[in-house]
Amino acid sequence: MLTLKVLRDDPEMVVSRLAVKNFDARAIVDRVIALDDNRKALQRESDALLGEQKKMASMIGALMKEGRREEAEEAKKEVAELKARSNALLAQAEENNKELQAQLVLLPNLPCPLVPPGKGAEDNLVVKTGGEDPALPEGALPHWELAKKYDIIDFDLGVKLTGAGFPVYKGKGAKLQRALINFFLDRNTAAGYREVEPPVMVNAASGFGTGQLPDKEAQMYYVGLDDFYLVPTAEVPVTNIFRDEILDLQSLPQKMTAYTPCFRREAGSYGKDVRGLNRLHQFDKVEIVRVERPEDSYAALDEMIAHVEGLVRDLGLKYRILRLCGGDMSFTSAITYDFELWSAAQGRWLEISSVSNFESFQANRLHLRYRDENGRIQLCHTLNGSSLALPRVVAALLEDNQKDDCIVIPEVLRPYTGFDRID
Repeated sequence: MLTLKVLRDDPEMVVSRLAVKNFDARAIVDRVIALDDNRKALQRESDALLGEQKKMASMIGALMKEGRREEAEEAKKEVAELKARSNALLAQAEENNKELQAQLVLLPNLPCPLVPPGKGAEDNLVVKTGGEDPALPEGALPHWELAKKYDIIDFDLGVKLTGAGFPVYKGKGAKLQRALINFFLDRNTAAGYREVEPPVMVNAASGFGTGQLPDKEAQMYYVGLDDFYLVPTAEVPVTNIFRDEILDLQSLPQKMTAYTPCFRREAGSYGKDVRGLNRLHQFDKVEIVRVERPEDSYAALDEMIAHVEGLVRDLGLKYRILRLCGGDMSFTSAITYDFELWSAAQGRWLEISSVSNFESFQANRLHLRYRDENGRIQLCHTLNGSSLALPRVVAALLEDNQKDDCIVIPEVLRPYTGFDRID
């Protein structure tokens, strides 16, 4: 959430920066400023009434001492009227402040100056490519056909048990999932990230803290009886570990990693772009989360990008890194880099990771702060990244490593799988 100070200090900057995200903030910014002006006016009036009440109370005491009871009773009536006006003002102020907060949460995070303008994915900026084109056999198959051929992922069984977008992994397919999770977690912990195992359901306060609520409520699975939400990513519970905390300067940075299943309602229902593992309602993902001092967050972002790139490179996959344009960024992000893998069998790029810096946007919603060198309370910066999301990694691994009679397992995964091929 943007701070009121940012809006008051430079409202035109807020409007122009959010235009990079193709968001017209003018009406909301003007409304917030008007509500804040009204808040100040109500506070001044309330303070004046309180002063009058104190003055009248003192006068009543003096009148009573002098035996001027009739005048004292009249003064008491005036005090009662002042209290009624004060209560009415308090009610007005409460409603005003509720609307002020409701308007503030409608504003997305400001994109940082590095974010290119643009409307959608076609305007994203390719900043790096790596890896080589795989040598595929003649008649190479997409991963959903390979999954059926080797009986390692059953999409039809998932439909029977739950519905579309909930695959069942079997045999070596299930073990490959577990191997990737352990490989990613081991690499993350070796890089200094502390592993945590969070709940996969969160309350509304957690969803609000990281910005999924109210912006992405329709994309989340809701457990109505208990008022919980299934997590769309481990980012939500892990970042909320620090909600309402004031951290010591010496405790920063905080670096954590977690594996969770992830649940998202927005998966598509038809077309090649959603076939097989390309888009699911439930999938596995390993996440990295960081809490940083503001002056350190962009160096941390570079470090996270390099770390994720190392994972992709060691899997031997062809990849590219994109800096997202304003129109393709999330509500909460200040800057995002996406990693994509090339699927030669499908002839398309598959997104497998987003690495983002949220600056102080999430921290303001979370009330996540730290005490600086001078003892002042400051907002932290938060960052997170997929490290990695499994479905499209598995899709690319199966497709790019297929031979005529088997699928070869990348060497770095063999200590985790216990086998070097799927046949």
